[in-house]
Amino acid sequence: MRSVFGKIKVFFRRVASGSFKRFFRNLQLVHEESGKNRVWLFFDMLYSMFRYGVGYLDYMTFGYAFIKKDKRLTYMNMDDNIAMVRRLNARDAYEVFDDKAIFYRTFKDLLGRPYVDLRNGFEGFEAFARGRENFFAKEPVSFGGLGVKKVTVGDRDLKEIYDELMTEKLFLAEETIVQHPEMRKLCDRSVNTIRVCTVLSDNGNPHVVYVLIRIGSGKNDVDNVSSGGMYTLLSDDGVITHPCFCDKTVTYYTAHPANGFEMIGFKVPFFEEAIALCKQAALVEPRMRYIGWDIAITENGPVIVEGNNLPGYDMPQNHRFHDDNCGIKAKFEWAIEN
Repeated sequence: MRSVFGKIKVFFRRVASGSFKRFFRNLQLVHEESGKNRVWLFFDMLYSMFRYGVGYLDYMTFGYAFIKKDKRLTYMNMDDNIAMVRRLNARDAYEVFDDKAIFYRTFKDLLGRPYVDLRNGFEGFEAFARGRENFFAKEPVSFGGLGVKKVTVGDRDLKEIYDELMTEKLFLAEETIVQHPEMRKLCDRSVNTIRVCTVLSDNGNPHVVYVLIRIGSGKNDVDNVSSGGMYTLLSDDGVITHPCFCDKTVTYYTAHPANGFEMIGFKVPFFEEAIALCKQAALVEPRMRYIGWDIAITENGPVIVEGNNLPGYDMPQNHRFHDDNCGIKAKFEWAIEN
């Protein structure tokens, strides 16, 4: 239980790091959604910062305006998530997931596609790139869909491409993932991935805590939320049952805004295989027990895009995705103990 002094520190830290403009913008959005009095919401937001350690963004996402105080304690906040990472993941193994080059070497048998590190010389890149129409180049250390570039080969000189990527420090080149035709229905410009969060229990058993699907906006080549994509929680059998939320537009969608595809009822192909792949991957580096896996679905099955050693805590707790108004704290504790 956090001390009163600790709660006060968290409260003032959130106030200092926040934006008053965004605070009142969120307050207005919550007012419009809930119909509750703005003054009541203002003080309830401040109270929730102190009592539950949630910022105004989480207050809106978690739907605290609709949730009774006893159920608010079931939600993980940012500090809970960081504490979970420190509890389950060994600091000296972070580089396995922070550096894509190390990650690819560690999980090469599970990646499901070829790649090459350009720092090993032009010859290896030439052998990889020859005959390809395109591929993706990545910075070894990057986050949120940044540091990624789609490269079209065509009739370009491979040495010229190599030198260009080396200058841009896009040292990793990997085969373009061609997603399953069913996944393209959601958004055909980006590869739409699922985020599978696994926890390795105290007994060494891999458990899945939650599974999200992320869908591109149709305006760029990635599905990341920070790039305008949307997301929703998947059911236990891989079906979209609730609207998808977009942080950029602060809007929930049942049909894709760009192509009109009806997303409710969509079932992810090879879903069971994807879950099995993540459980298998969770056993490869047992020093890292809490991981968020990004999985793409191809015609031949699921492939690992990357792993994240600081999985999100907020997206799976969006109140529109849950009918019982409960957070995910209990799921994590069960997974750790079993």
